[in-house]
Amino acid sequence: MVDDFDVTVIIINYNGGSYLERCLNALTAQTVSLRQVVLVDNASTDGSADRAQRAFPGLQVIRCAENLGFAAANNLAVARSKPTKWLALLNPDAFPAPDWLATLQQAVQDYPQYAVFGSRLLDATDPNRLDGTGDCYHASGLAWRRGHGDWVDQSGLQIDEIFTPCAAAALYRREAFLEAEGFDERFFCYMEDVDLGFRLRLLGYRCVSIPAAMVHHVGSGITGVRSAFAMYHGHRNLVWTYLKNMPAPWFWLYLPAHLALNLLSVLWLWRRGQGRIALRAKVDALRELPRVWQQRHQIQAQR
Repeated sequence: MVDDFDVTVIIINYNGGSYLERCLNALTAQTVSLRQVVLVDNASTDGSADRAQRAFPGLQVIRCAENLGFAAANNLAVARSKPTKWLALLNPDAFPAPDWLATLQQAVQDYPQYAVFGSRLLDATDPNRLDGTGDCYHASGLAWRRGHGDWVDQSGLQIDEIFTPCAAAALYRREAFLEAEGFDERFFCYMEDVDLGFRLRLLGYRCVSIPAAMVHHVGSGITGVRSAFAMYHGHRNLVWTYLKNMPAPWFWLYLPAHLALNLLSVLWLWRRGQGRIALRAKVDALRELPRVWQQRHQIQAQR
């Protein structure tokens, strides 16, 4: 293993509070030196960015006048930071083990055919259970976290290829990230990592899960589990991900399944009292159809 890992760690903060402090403490405990840590603060009002800048010398803080969202803030961090070969994305509610970066560094050496590396996320509230070992994608457009809720000793121990990592703790080759033009900023947040992973695959890049790269993750620690905010963005962006990226002829073959998935999800959420949110998400997704269809032409032409 080489001693110096050419990596930039990027954290997007929005009122991260004590989560952000714990995340940065975990970073300072890493067994490899940190070349560059960039914190983008999305107009937080809890003073978390100020406290972080005082407590962690050398932390590069980019302050935004408004909440740009996870997607645009990451793109901003990449644009304003000094170029490094690798980009390590880390959520403020994700707390890496001391050897997290060292393990990913070794994986880069061992698996040079891959451009994207996923971590093994453990549930921060119950470390005996997994938060996930990568994101899966079904032909209907459904995406889910692999192994979510499984017992740690029963799942997620194998090094294997995955569709895309959860961007709460993931490593991207900067060159590949830029070729894919980064995250789609219209997504704001949720499903943006699946969308990016899909586009990277269409460009020929591959992703592998590294189970030894362990991170404790709260999961929706900032936005809230199953909040209206999360439901709206997740269900709107699910439509855009499919429309942009699913290659023909599979696009047309699985379109009925995609339509059925959207209908069933609205009905299911209606029974839980969130149907209006889901319906608004689908309507807003379709309002952007001309723009998304233009994106589709560009993406498919680069396959």
